Amino acid sequence: MGDLLWPADERAGGVFTDTAFLDAMVTVEQAWLDALAESGVAPDPVALAGVVTAADLEQVAAGAEAGGNPVIGLVELLRERTGSRWVHRGLTSQDVLDTALVLCLRDAVAEVREGLRRQAHALAGLVREHRGTVMAGRTLTQYAVPITFGLKAATWLQGVTAAAERLDRGPAFPAQLGGAAGTLAAPAQLGGGAAVARALAVDTSERLGLAFAAPWHTERSVLTEHADALVGCADAWGRVAADVALLSRPEIAELREAAGGGSSTMPGKANPVLSVLLRRHALAAPGLAATLHTAAASYVDERPDGAWHAEWDSLRTLARRSVVAASQAADLLEGLVVDAEAMSARAVAADETLRAEQRSMGGPSTSSGGIHEAPYLGATDLIIDDALDRARILWKDL
Repeated sequence: MGDLLWPADERAGGVFTDTAFLDAMVTVEQAWLDALAESGVAPDPVALAGVVTAADLEQVAAGAEAGGNPVIGLVELLRERTGSRWVHRGLTSQDVLDTALVLCLRDAVAEVREGLRRQAHALAGLVREHRGTVMAGRTLTQYAVPITFGLKAATWLQGVTAAAERLDRGPAFPAQLGGAAGTLAAPAQLGGGAAVARALAVDTSERLGLAFAAPWHTERSVLTEHADALVGCADAWGRVAADVALLSRPEIAELREAAGGGSSTMPGKANPVLSVLLRRHALAAPGLAATLHTAAASYVDERPDGAWHAEWDSLRTLARRSVVAASQAADLLEGLVVDAEAMSARAVAADETLRAEQRSMGGPSTSSGGIHEAPYLGATDLIIDDALDRARILWKDL
């Protein structure tokens, strides 16, 4: 299902949808039940698979207002349909909701990483193909010195690589299991001591494939750090999109998207749609992360009144839109059309201006015999090699 006001939302597929989140909450409840049974605290485990489905979404969502979150209504349905009093026993709503958020976030980040991989491979190809394609470098909208398109693509690659490095440096994906006030008091009471309570939290985390962590119910750096890393991706994609949109202007026409978008009134118009939509994401993403930071700074007590609630949709929206943008950026770069002849012709035409710095420096190669006779490219090849080497640390097959 798409989103009329966020074109291409369907690219994210089932990542972090309401259905995915409902499934994640049930998965958390199941892992806890299984841990209780394995430890001997509860009798044989109860199977929750299929007990609540997408058909129950409307009921769970409609009931969320009464308790301020969707977990309460979900637990009521699970208990009613299984007849088990052990469902959710020892947990609190925040345990289930936060851990489900992390499960969905992990899936979204995996999709973004795949998009970054595709982008890096496409960029490496552009760098190699156009290492020597001379073009006009521009600063503050004006001609500066000659560069190569390979260098520009290498700069884009540096941004994509840095974004991937930030994702890799992010915190582990931890379960949030603390009980009503982060003390694990209920599972300790059920199991007869703190050691059992801790073991239940460790077991549940492992069953979910998540890291075990001390309760982080009021310390939200897990979410803000992942959000910041996703915004770093948006920064890298926005920079690429801005360059492509600019250089695809008809009066420049050095780059072109493989399949430009049309116009409702102007036949034949080919808008750089992917670049436009990537810039949209780059402009909107920081505000979503800012909401998470504002919420984190506003936490009070052992569960806050509103700050916690403000995180959920902000995180989901940022994560899902990041998946969309990662796919769009990969498509853009894999299909990018480079007009090397236009680049070269413009560089030759602007030769006098592009060589102004070279003449002011003096030394060798200051003749005005043409840009191709004595390229003024400095350490371009070394910079390109450094960018490729850095990227290969992450993507060995680059």
